[in-house]
Amino acid sequence: MKFRLIVDPTAEESVVVTARRPSALTQSIEDLVLSDAGEDRIAVRDGDGLLWLAFREIECLTVSERRVVALAENGKRYRVSGSLAELEGRLPSYFLRINKSTIANEYAILRFSATFHGGIDAHFRCGYKDYISRRCYAEIKRRLRE
Repeated sequence: MKFRLIVDPTAEESVVVTARRPSALTQSIEDLVLSDAGEDRIAVRDGDGLLWLAFREIECLTVSERRVVALAENGKRYRVSGSLAELEGRLPSYFLRINKSTIANEYAILRFSATFHGGIDAHFRCGYKDYISRRCYAEIKRRLRE
């Protein structure tokens, strides 16, 4: 493994990691860089107020009544501005899309269960349950094998 640090006060800051495959080390590096850049949280609405919610506190982001909602580990729901596609680009790699309208924190999924009709549901720590689409299932299966 090689390490290279270039300090240039005139350059825009960026971090580039080249790895053969994702690992616990690459995840730790990503988490460290995002938290240091101040991007380890998003602004959410709680009633009339606005507050910061850390990514690690979010169990999933889903669309409910045409609005994006963040379900937190404490069981509360918070409104989030922006679309799921916009948010997906800002989220750390441990968030994965499980269907067209839900992005899940893979560490918040307690278990998977088969449904009567042959589908699969993801059960979260906060008690929320959502289906996994066939299109997303292959990617989830691949990540679980690693």
